[in-house]
Amino acid sequence: MIAKNLISDGIMPLKTSDTGKTALSWMEEYKVSHLPIVNNQEFLGLISELDIYDLNNFDEPLGNHKLSLNNPYVFESQHIYDVLKLINEQNLSLVPVLSEKGTYLGSISLQSLVKHFARALSVDNPGSIIVLEMSYNNYSLTEISKIVEENDAKILSTFLFNHEDSTRLDVFLKLNTVEIASIVKTFERYDYFVKASYGHEEDLDDLRERYNSLMNYLNV
Repeated sequence: MIAKNLISDGIMPLKTSDTGKTALSWMEEYKVSHLPIVNNQEFLGLISELDIYDLNNFDEPLGNHKLSLNNPYVFESQHIYDVLKLINEQNLSLVPVLSEKGTYLGSISLQSLVKHFARALSVDNPGSIIVLEMSYNNYSLTEISKIVEENDAKILSTFLFNHEDSTRLDVFLKLNTVEIASIVKTFERYDYFVKASYGHEEDLDDLRERYNSLMNYLNV
């Protein structure tokens, strides 16, 4: 997934002639705490709520004030991981997207990004989840896939979570079946540590509820 395909619908950029009052109103409407400033498709910068609250006069044009964020944008061909990295590094609620020529194309909201990422991880697909904990040196997706497929199942998606200040990691597997007892036993037979598993419908309902709670939070 590249940035161009992640652009959110309906988020209008500000102009330098717009006021802080207008910016705050739009932020509330779009459920974000940042908005791009664009004049004739030229991206000028990203303004935050904090920038606006630091203004002495909310009725003054935004172009009269210096922005605190430095180069907070991605190019249209950059991967979703680059978008996530920028959001994490600069604590953004929205990322502007520029063409390769530097013109403004649109923005990716955090809410939209979570929805795309959830689709990529097959969150809504029927199935189960197994979490393995292991050292980084013992990680082999080929071997893990072989164990799963030997039990007549498929891995729909997977992602890794690195333990802070450690060489250990968690491997999250989304599978296409809820019948995972034999898969868990096979992992244990091969000396894998199964940290958690969610195979029963009530477990999956709980995960879906947590995901929906996150989406509701992002809508606040």
